[in-house]
Amino acid sequence: MTRAILVLALLAAPAVAADTKPFTIAETGQGFADLQDAVSSVRMGTGTILIAPGVYRQCAVQQGGRITFKAVEPGTAIFEKTTCEDKAALVLRGHGSAVDGLVFRGYSVSDGNGAGIRAETGDLTVTNSMFLDSQEGILGGEPTGQRITIDRSTFSGLGQCDEAVNCSHSIYLGNKGHVTITRSRFERGTGGHYVKLRVPDVTITDNSFDDTAGTKTNYMIDLPEGARGLIARNTFVQGKGKENGSGLIVVAAEAKTYPSAGLRVEDNDARMAPGATGNPAFVADLSHERLAVGANRLGAGMRMFEVR
Repeated sequence: MTRAILVLALLAAPAVAADTKPFTIAETGQGFADLQDAVSSVRMGTGTILIAPGVYRQCAVQQGGRITFKAVEPGTAIFEKTTCEDKAALVLRGHGSAVDGLVFRGYSVSDGNGAGIRAETGDLTVTNSMFLDSQEGILGGEPTGQRITIDRSTFSGLGQCDEAVNCSHSIYLGNKGHVTITRSRFERGTGGHYVKLRVPDVTITDNSFDDTAGTKTNYMIDLPEGARGLIARNTFVQGKGKENGSGLIVVAAEAKTYPSAGLRVEDNDARMAPGATGNPAFVADLSHERLAVGANRLGAGMRMFEVR
């Protein structure tokens, strides 16, 4: 679904009548009026919850099993504002989860981490979804070989550093496994970093980072404890409303937990937005290891590499 069609879908999505059953278990055909009831019915099994078009102020906690949350029509199943456990619309701690075609908007909680998804345990795949105007888009992780994959999704109007003690970010994940982010769009950040990953292995490819309308934003990609993997074929536009505009991709700014030698950064395109100032480093390295920074296309006013 194109961005224009998604926007029209957001505007057209109807409110859901209280007596309808918009959540259907695909495998059984059983319908539920309440999302938590649908999730609980799967128990420790495997199920797909089909979600009808509508605007929902509901949330759910997945306690086990493998569940796919899937919009019947991508972009028309919209969850807003209501969180479970003062965390997120979906709090996931099953064996595995997938989210397909959903929209999350307007999440704010007292600790500054109101999110569309809180991924606590289990692998997670997110596709064709939108995270809008909240403190955080996706937050979480666990100290295992967890694998999180995000594809063809939009993150807009996310992040903060002035509503709580700690900043929040469009995506903030940590695990001992792998995070893959592909073919997604990041824009209009409102604080923090666009992508912050405390993981040993990353793949970040074919994404768009447009900070033109960002306010109080920091790095595009922050790997605060180091990482290996691939950052390639992304486009970056550095905006003028920066809180910290010293680097776009920053490696090991907080610790050297994970080896960074061989991290490949190649075939990316990075530019400065009109009115943006400073002389940022495209890659800022604090690991002091041998990164594999290859050929990248940089606009005027930007340096390729800096060791700090």
